[in-house]
Amino acid sequence: MSTTDAAPVLTPEMRQEICALFPRYPTKQAVTLPALHIVNEQLRCVPMRAIPEIAALLELSPAQVHDTLSFYGFFKHEPCGKVRAWVCRSISCALRGGEDVLAALGEKLHVHPGETTPDGKVTLEFGECLGLCDFAPAMLAGEKVFKNMSVDKVDEVAALLQAQAD
Repeated sequence: MSTTDAAPVLTPEMRQEICALFPRYPTKQAVTLPALHIVNEQLRCVPMRAIPEIAALLELSPAQVHDTLSFYGFFKHEPCGKVRAWVCRSISCALRGGEDVLAALGEKLHVHPGETTPDGKVTLEFGECLGLCDFAPAMLAGEKVFKNMSVDKVDEVAALLQAQAD
């Protein structure tokens, strides 16, 4: 089966949501990043097979869409957990124990940074900077911010992440 025979990645709803953005932007190319977010939100990733479909909608080459996709570390090609947890490892967070928090959280969840728990609930990642230096070390999980993290809080936070994914 060739890739042209494969089932489409984008649902009609995703296509409609992307096309609805066209009037809000000066060009279709300017819709590239919002389109990637729409696909990512629905599928918890942006599969490589989605790139030509997005490109066709935006009247771009697949390389142009891939350039935007690959620039941002936020997007993955395989589904992430229902909750993505970023532990900041900027200099402020690192100096205040962020690396230890990341290691302890990984140990508690039985994953390494960049991996997803076997139940598909949580993807643990490091963030380069969350902009929360006053509250270092910091973590972002879904829409929840965790400030002044410590290894002592890891058990409680891991339980919250699991519950947030339910």
